[in-house]
Amino acid sequence: MSRRDPDERPDSEESVWHSEELVGLDPDDPEAQAFAAHLDRMQRSRPGFTVEGYLDGVGDFADSANRASGGRRLLAVVLVGLLLLVAGFLIWDALHFVVTTWL
Repeated sequence: MSRRDPDERPDSEESVWHSEELVGLDPDDPEAQAFAAHLDRMQRSRPGFTVEGYLDGVGDFADSANRASGGRRLLAVVLVGLLLLVAGFLIWDALHFVVTTWL
């Protein structure tokens, strides 16, 4: 199994097809393309504990939520709604604190 440099990102979809797991698969088959995209996501290495790493994680969550259907999609929508509700409350609380402190 070959290892990629952690900072190296594939320039195109064709670079995914050099993996040993994809030998013998048809590159035009939609199922093989989905499997190649899955392998690329699994083998991708991103910086840990950085803003870029966290934003990549949020992007992966959004992509996964867009691919999901049924109960998983509903759960993702509820989770995002709760996060936005908490963020809105914290912003409101901070603004309320600042305004009442100045008055």
